[in-house]
Amino acid sequence: MGSPIVTLRVVFHTNTVVSALLFSKGRLAWLRTVWRQGTVVPLISKATTEEIIRVLGYPRFHLDATDQEELLGDFLPFAEVIEAVLPTGEVPVCRDKHDQIFLELAAAGEADVLVTGDTDLLVLGEQFPIPIMKPADFHRRIGFN
Repeated sequence: MGSPIVTLRVVFHTNTVVSALLFSKGRLAWLRTVWRQGTVVPLISKATTEEIIRVLGYPRFHLDATDQEELLGDFLPFAEVIEAVLPTGEVPVCRDKHDQIFLELAAAGEADVLVTGDTDLLVLGEQFPIPIMKPADFHRRIGFN
């Protein structure tokens, strides 16, 4: 009898989600598989979802509303919405105020990990009780092939 499968509760920073969604053959495409399979449950809040939608609307991505909706349809149905987000005082203050919502979501949602490529968040790893790691480190941690 094998060990029970543990589903990790994960906050994915916008840059990570958008990269996984936009580049289906890119270096983060494997993330789509892990949330589809239920290996991880992405945690989202109203604020983090609005941020993903805002970024998908950047002109450089050339996505119309239908394209954006299709991409979100490959992420949002797999996510758990966290309603209550802790006040800023409960978590370290990020030097990029736009990234604060990810720390707050991780704390409020009792995430197992926050996955990001953003240096402003990565530097807070020592100050935050929840591991903050780069996608490649997370990939190694879960042993996904």
